[in-house]
Amino acid sequence: MKKVIRTLLATSILAISVQAAAETKVGFIYVGPKSDYGYNYAQEQGRLYLEEHMDDVETVYFENIPENADVQRVMERMVRSGVEVVFPTSYGYLDHALKVAEKYPDVHFAHSGGLKTSDNLMTYFAEIDQAMYLAGVAAGLTTGTNQLGFIAAHPIPQVLRNINAFTRGAQSVNPEVTTSVIWTSSWSDPTREAEAAEALISGGADVLTGHVDSPINYVQVAERRGVYSVGYHADASQFAPKGWLVGAIWNWGPMMVNIVNSAKDGSWKSEHLRGDLLTEAAKLSDFGSAVSEEDQQTVLDRREAIMNEELQVWAGPVFGQDGKVIVKEGDTMTLEETEKMDFLVQGVQGRLK
Repeated sequence: MKKVIRTLLATSILAISVQAAAETKVGFIYVGPKSDYGYNYAQEQGRLYLEEHMDDVETVYFENIPENADVQRVMERMVRSGVEVVFPTSYGYLDHALKVAEKYPDVHFAHSGGLKTSDNLMTYFAEIDQAMYLAGVAAGLTTGTNQLGFIAAHPIPQVLRNINAFTRGAQSVNPEVTTSVIWTSSWSDPTREAEAAEALISGGADVLTGHVDSPINYVQVAERRGVYSVGYHADASQFAPKGWLVGAIWNWGPMMVNIVNSAKDGSWKSEHLRGDLLTEAAKLSDFGSAVSEEDQQTVLDRREAIMNEELQVWAGPVFGQDGKVIVKEGDTMTLEETEKMDFLVQGVQGRLK
């Protein structure tokens, strides 16, 4: 894996003021609706930020494009219409984007979260597992049953990182906590997500979170059943005003501005661009009223420790589900290792599919 590059918000802000005069056309492709208050909504906010902060940019977008050959046709259509920078935002778009990028070497492609690059295709992502760890702290301080529930789409590294980080955060303040996982095998299946949420609550979970495209379904079930919820991707607190604890959310705008500017000024690199809490590419949402001021301060103190690198989410010891040591005390997983994560930690109930 190529060297992971971090981008500082300050750099992004500087880049905003360095714009060329020529207009650049930028295209975005979403796997779901941009109004989902989740993954696609967060990417859409990045597009809107781009339009607001770059006068010489025109954007276009397509939504509800599946992760199959359809997305190649959409990318080719964009390129033929003059798009110079393409953001294929869904995880399953990567191989299709690589094929189109090879065909159009003068067009720049920025894929969200992938682990492959080419001469004109880079990736961008952020360590949102840091925010999920902090959300886990809030959950661990809040739970009365010591049982948390996690609705998950697919067992890919990004999802496993979030399940494990959430659990480790909760266990750091409440060692009795366990996290039950139900897989939905889909990024977006409202019926299965609601059924999973109901099952987790009936099984004893009193805090729900998840990693599917939209948090709306499970936070609404949690609210109706009178338990707590932790959001993901975007702030969905309006859908669970009583039980909302906090959310781990994306802030793509500054990073996208930096990427487009690099394509315009010739500084584009084929790289894995990553942000984190420090760059604010990943953030915590506002706390809900269910989190006491004392507990909020505990979470914020942990956030400060992570940003100062005094606290590492993946510092050992890290134990697998079977109790075996995966990372020994004194060692810390590298970012490259976490992006290939293939295990669940001790305290997570549920199997890798």
